[in-house]
Amino acid sequence: MTTVEDRPAVPIPAPAGATAAWRQVIALPLIVLAVAAGLAFVWYSAPSLLLLFAGILFASLLDACTRGLGSVLPLPRRVRYALVVLILGSAAVVVAAWAIVRLPGQVHALIDVMDAQLTVLERELAGFGIELFGPGGRQGLTQFLNDPGRLFGHVHSAVSGAYVVIINTIVVVCLGLFFAGQPAAYREGALILMPPAARSRVRMAMNEMGQVMRSWLLGQLLRIVIVAIVATLSFDLLGLPGAWLLGLQAGAANFIPYLGPLIAAFPVALVAMPLGLPTLAWAMILYVAIQTIDGFVIAPLIQKGSLDLAPAWTLFAIIVFGAMFGGLGIALAAPVLGLARIAVLRFYVEDWLGGRAEA
Repeated sequence: MTTVEDRPAVPIPAPAGATAAWRQVIALPLIVLAVAAGLAFVWYSAPSLLLLFAGILFASLLDACTRGLGSVLPLPRRVRYALVVLILGSAAVVVAAWAIVRLPGQVHALIDVMDAQLTVLERELAGFGIELFGPGGRQGLTQFLNDPGRLFGHVHSAVSGAYVVIINTIVVVCLGLFFAGQPAAYREGALILMPPAARSRVRMAMNEMGQVMRSWLLGQLLRIVIVAIVATLSFDLLGLPGAWLLGLQAGAANFIPYLGPLIAAFPVALVAMPLGLPTLAWAMILYVAIQTIDGFVIAPLIQKGSLDLAPAWTLFAIIVFGAMFGGLGIALAAPVLGLARIAVLRFYVEDWLGGRAEA
């Protein structure tokens, strides 16, 4: 016969209110710790994450071309993707071969003109007590160039930087080729890490991000081509040396919203200065007109419904990303901000706060 002392003790469940209270007490520190750990990871691995994002952006371009080719050639996606890679690769080889043959002469002539104008600009600014090249002016720069030790160090740094750029470009191209080859597989592989109940919502948001990224990227490339062609023809009619290079850099600068066109105006002004004040004035008038028409007419028509970013926030993101991550951060600030905006609207404003995203 068992006694009361021999019976196993039955655990007394904690009150539901006490469990909920402990969860509330523990939840906030855990959330703060998780956010801090995530920010630290992003900070220390930002260059690698930006390279990964650049690869995804390139994959979006390949995927957009593959989708567009489907409306013309009703072939399996794998065949269309192979055709897109073949066409773009062949075009890149042709452009590179043309650049190797034609551009060195134009680059040399353009550098000579800009160097001469920098000398004139330095002399004019010296009259106001402004040293364009720092202490010592152009003479200090010449002494620096004649110092073998310092010059070797900077040449070594330049070569190392070029090597890093080449390696990063290869990495971005390879990532883009892999991601664009099977985008659905990589997306579903990422969704496995999500709770089953949230996978449908996250998949919908990822599809929206992909659509926005494709629209923005194709719109940017189309704007670059239009501005480059129109600017090149305008500069060539004015007789500016290196018109192709000036037009190309004017178009490529539009990849960086708002800030890029302002930076690209400086080389145009330097090259136009030796040709006289009327040519300089016409070059600046044409350049401003091209960029104004692009910003207020072409861009809204092409990129309607893409990133939809406020100009102030875009400039803020470009400045912050540039200060923290350099040139790659400047180039990718706008698309990163655009995708972050979608994530905040869908997961925080609509799901967490229960609100509706305003148009």
